Amino acid sequence: MGRTTNDAGIKLIQDSEGLVLHAYPDPGTGGQPWTVGYGHTGPDVSKNMTITEAEAVQLLRSDLGIAEKFVAHVAPIATDNQFAALVSFAFNVGRQNLQTSTLLKLHNQKDYTGAAHEFGKWTHAAGHVLPGLVTRRAAEAKLYATV
Repeated sequence: MGRTTNDAGIKLIQDSEGLVLHAYPDPGTGGQPWTVGYGHTGPDVSKNMTITEAEAVQLLRSDLGIAEKFVAHVAPIATDNQFAALVSFAFNVGRQNLQTSTLLKLHNQKDYTGAAHEFGKWTHAAGHVLPGLVTRRAAEAKLYATV
């Protein structure tokens, strides 16, 4: 079994995503991708979908497993809190965005202060600053920098 997100990281993701048991449109686009549970998206989510809280937790665990495996590969050296913050970031903005980010580049160069500052640059969706992303990125940066 691979590396997993610590409790602080899971709480950050759950608090940031919120629990919504019916599908809702992306706040940046007002449409696709439709989201349900704790930020779950994908071809299995449709406009009128509803799920239970247990299903939401199951979907989150599955989604986190994908993000955790990816982060463990692209950032093999990380503290538990750095790992959790990077998983939260990848979960939210996508693995490709993390992979090509200056944040990851600085992290892997061991410039942890510089990497922590990069979180705050990822607060836009569909060309607009979203207050929820400002809050989330600040929480990720704080977790990332916590020893």
